[in-house]
Amino acid sequence: MSSPQPDAVAPVLGVPTGAGLTAPSGVALARDVVDLGDLGARLGGWRPRVVVSDMDGTLLDGAGVVSPRTHAAVAACRAAGLPVVGATGRGPRLLDSVREALAGEGLAVLAQGGYVVRFGTGGAPDEVLRTVGMPRDVATGVIAAIEEVTGELVVAVEDAAEQVEALRPLRVQHGFDWPYPEPAQLLPRDEVFPVGAVLKVFLRSPRLAEDELVALARTVVDPQVAELTHAGLGFIEVLPPGVTKATGLAVVLADLGLELSDVLVFGDMPNDLPMIEAVTAAGGRSVAMANAHPAVRAAADDRTSGHDADGVARYLEALLALDDSALGVHRG
Repeated sequence: MSSPQPDAVAPVLGVPTGAGLTAPSGVALARDVVDLGDLGARLGGWRPRVVVSDMDGTLLDGAGVVSPRTHAAVAACRAAGLPVVGATGRGPRLLDSVREALAGEGLAVLAQGGYVVRFGTGGAPDEVLRTVGMPRDVATGVIAAIEEVTGELVVAVEDAAEQVEALRPLRVQHGFDWPYPEPAQLLPRDEVFPVGAVLKVFLRSPRLAEDELVALARTVVDPQVAELTHAGLGFIEVLPPGVTKATGLAVVLADLGLELSDVLVFGDMPNDLPMIEAVTAAGGRSVAMANAHPAVRAAADDRTSGHDADGVARYLEALLALDDSALGVHRG
């Protein structure tokens, strides 16, 4: 896949994050090391058949990259027959960064579940398994309803869910203060929306933090009309109804012939909660990062070190080291 070159694209400068884009979540806890104790006793006879990990604030370190230790742990899992899947809020315009983080292998859930892809290998093209869009009039109606209770908001838009359009740069309203140095189209509010469908919308308030903003928005938005979430970046996201990482994960599991009970999932932010809750309810296992949002820590079965302390790698290393490990085979 290659992104078309749009007109009038300018870099949106913000916090420098090296080669990647990373959520500035739980900075004080990102380096915390968590003693995993007797992991074998906690897991009992259960073993995963697939690992699913959020990316920013979880699999990626504070520089927005996968550390050598984490790369090695992911490779060791795959060598043991245990697939590793990425589940991220990043849109398909950032597909190459997701591909790089996952070493170009397997499947990935993007756009909070609205875009699912199997990476092509050996010269084969990528295969898009899911794209879900929201009609322009629905999205603008949702924004209008939210602004009734929050006041005026600043908007950015992921372009239409059609494969080519979804690869275009982010459409950002002047004044949004997008935090990352990626290409984007800077536009006035009345030009931010494309003519057709959108993949998702970002809303930033000049006075409300994301937890308060999403809570207020949910009082006026029917979940049958739009899904609302946030990833700890200072703004909330408006998605098509039913689009969550859990429903994106369902597409992956159907492709792999697996169940939610087979999943070991890692996450750090409220946008990870749907898949964490779904996996936990089904008998799989969920792990919160030390730097995770309090709601994620409360929902997860277990905890690992922060993303700047290779938390995912430490947990996977301990899993692989279990003497009775039969990875790829679900028992119990």
